[in-house]
Amino acid sequence: MSVADPRSTATPMPGMASGEAGIADVAESRPMRKDVVKRFVGNPLAMIGLTFIVILILVAIFADFIAPMGFAERSDPQISRAGPGADYWFGTDIIGRDVFSRVVYGARVSLKIGILSTAMILVIGVLFGSAAGYFGGWIDTLLMRLTDVFLAIPYIILAISIATVFGRSENAIILVLGATGWLPLSRIVRASFLGLKQLEYVEAATSLGFNRRRIMFGHILPNGLSPLIVQATLGIGTAIIEAAALGFLGLGAQPPTPEWGLMLTDARNFLLNAPWAMIFPGLAIMVTVLGFNLFGDGLRDALDPQMRQ
Repeated sequence: MSVADPRSTATPMPGMASGEAGIADVAESRPMRKDVVKRFVGNPLAMIGLTFIVILILVAIFADFIAPMGFAERSDPQISRAGPGADYWFGTDIIGRDVFSRVVYGARVSLKIGILSTAMILVIGVLFGSAAGYFGGWIDTLLMRLTDVFLAIPYIILAISIATVFGRSENAIILVLGATGWLPLSRIVRASFLGLKQLEYVEAATSLGFNRRRIMFGHILPNGLSPLIVQATLGIGTAIIEAAALGFLGLGAQPPTPEWGLMLTDARNFLLNAPWAMIFPGLAIMVTVLGFNLFGDGLRDALDPQMRQ
């Protein structure tokens, strides 16, 4: 007669069925958000980008307390193009305004343009992409061909047209960026919907009689948010640098608005005599865009299921 090995059977705890004892041996699953946070925090470049973004937000919020002068306030008229020093950390521009104060206030303008234009891009891109991917057929063909038409329009011509109609201002920049930036995003959303609408939970929701709007935005869209979140963070940095480019061309904000691209335009003719008037706004653009790009790359790696290994 053989004797059973005691190690071959698990002894159930009091009040627990044998099946429950087997389940207890399995490690408790960890929520996905904890894995995402852990991978993001463990990425040093992503944390550097997050630090840049936090500093930029704090500077924009407390600009009135950080800047020693108003963005349009002039110092002594005789002190123009003064170099960086103890009195003026970033020097003064061609008409005697403090460059440091204007760079600080410019953070508000850049964040406003970046966030509002990205929000506009997300709304239009999600609506077009979700409708094309979910319904398919002639609706998909019509919306994608409309997207191709917008892609065929030269960007600068569209920017000039909108600036002519709505005037050269921050709002015009937001409209230009929003009217052109949704095109690639709509294709990303469409691709996500084409894959997700074939899954079982969508068929189950359809069989239960849920309406199309609930299925699209209550079931499919939440499962495709990862690429949208990454695209939004990267899009803010892209919007800021494009706004600076439009400001440099004179299509954006007008004086005395402390927009970084406009500051570069005002100082370009005095590059040899007062290089600091271009260097510091240029560095502000570079650091801001770098921060959002590092943050977006880190977030993409953290949300990538293949990175969980």
